[in-house]
Amino acid sequence: MKQIVLALMLATASTAWAQKVGQPAPDFSVPDVQGKAVKLSDYKGKYVVLEWTNPECPYVRRHYNSGNMPTLQKELGAKDVVWLTVNSTNQSSSEFKSPQDMAKWMAEKGASPKATLIDKDSKVGKLYDARTTPHMYVIDPQGKLIYAGAIDDKRWATEASTKSANNHVRAAVGEAMAGKPVSVAATSPYGCTVKY
Repeated sequence: MKQIVLALMLATASTAWAQKVGQPAPDFSVPDVQGKAVKLSDYKGKYVVLEWTNPECPYVRRHYNSGNMPTLQKELGAKDVVWLTVNSTNQSSSEFKSPQDMAKWMAEKGASPKATLIDKDSKVGKLYDARTTPHMYVIDPQGKLIYAGAIDDKRWATEASTKSANNHVRAAVGEAMAGKPVSVAATSPYGCTVKY
């Protein structure tokens, strides 16, 4: 019975996220770790990846410690994809990181997003219905959401096996850039809940 309920919950969640795919990505303006306002619409005409993160989350740490997330940031950045890492942990949470702490952690992990954003009032996270860390979104040059969900298909992977997973973000960007439809446009994200 528990498995049936879980399957129904996942199917419902997947449907909810899938409904956003194909729609315009909501615009936002939020400060980066240097305090500079970053506006999504400034990157219209480019592919954009949004990554929700929280350094306290074991799933996030796995993707950073294995080098998986930093490698993908560098790989897609070299293709002129704009990568925005968003921390929507509310400033009232014990897991909230100051801009300085967040910048230090990202540097220690060798991360290279275009910007790391501090969504301290959680407005952008709620706007996108970001549920987990990580939760990934891909936006095309027209500003349309073309992927939403998990970074890959290995929820329970170890650090060592993470790199062998089927990476949904890499696949979505690759297919879209090749002029193909995104074959897997929505998945159920996994990780820790966003601390709203």
